Amino acid sequence: MSFQGTPHARWRKSARCGASNCVEVARRGGDAICVRDTEDAATILSFRPDEWRTFTERAKDGRFDTR
Repeated sequence: MSFQGTPHARWRKSARCGASNCVEVARRGGDAICVRDTEDAATILSFRPDEWRTFTERAKDGRFDTR
């Protein structure tokens, strides 16, 4: 699911953010966890808590590594 803008969201940048391609995360209403790229802040992806947990666990395990 994607949302176009979250005016009252408190966005946090990734600690691994470099000079570009930063990822920001925020909570939106209820339980939604939203993610956006700082270079395309208008496009926002939204996850349920269980989906977010699965995504972050798989990312930590290297499932999305392309190298």
